[in-house]
Amino acid sequence: MSRPYASRASSGPSVRINGKIRAREVRVIDPEGRQIGILPLGEAILRARNLGMDLVEVAPTANPPVCRIIDFGKYQYEQAKKEKESKKHQHSSRVKEIQLRPVIDPHDFGVKLDRAVEFLCDDMKVKLTLRFRGREMRHQELGQQIVEKFLREIAPYGQPIEDPKVVGRGMSVMINPLPRAKRAPHPRQAGQSAPPPAAPAKSAAAPKPSSPTPAPAAPPPAPSADAGQGFVNNPFANLPVTGSGAGADSESAPAEDQPTGAS
Repeated sequence: MSRPYASRASSGPSVRINGKIRAREVRVIDPEGRQIGILPLGEAILRARNLGMDLVEVAPTANPPVCRIIDFGKYQYEQAKKEKESKKHQHSSRVKEIQLRPVIDPHDFGVKLDRAVEFLCDDMKVKLTLRFRGREMRHQELGQQIVEKFLREIAPYGQPIEDPKVVGRGMSVMINPLPRAKRAPHPRQAGQSAPPPAAPAKSAAAPKPSSPTPAPAAPPPAPSADAGQGFVNNPFANLPVTGSGAGADSESAPAEDQPTGAS
């Protein structure tokens, strides 16, 4: 004879409400959190229905079981919220993987580094993996340099558990986050909280830098003799006056000014 399959609804812990509670007497707590006392199950259910709520068993292992008068939908929401808050503090067991390449671009290297810093600041472990392709296996020193550079950059936030190891066609190392007291602050939080740098105060006793003394102006050029005649640069001003020139002037004089031999 085959046995029927177990119901999926019955698997796992469940919360009993109203008529599903099996105890004869229960300790009742009102919606405000005050204890009413130990009441028979029927009376406790009646009180909950008069308030338009449910009687929810919150501590089934107590003697007698503890039940609370509350809206069952609200109770489920509060329990889900508590579970979500508790999972936020369980990141230490989670591992995030960062993959690198021996010929990775500097910009991509910075992006991978920022992601690793965010994981470590959230108390998560980081598994650093570097993959070799084809003939890159002959130049493993290039991949070693990339991994060592990554570990140096991320040292303020995490430390490797052991030295990088070559496994197959790759190199991997596990990085643990540092304790919060020894870890550097998150770059985004540090950038938001850091005040802008103040300008240095000027000292009153400090002498002001003296301006360079202007050079004395050159004296204006002397006016030439021909300035009144309208010539600025007369090429004949500096020519010496010779006798031939004087004779020429005497010859050019009118004849009536020259003395005559006979009167």
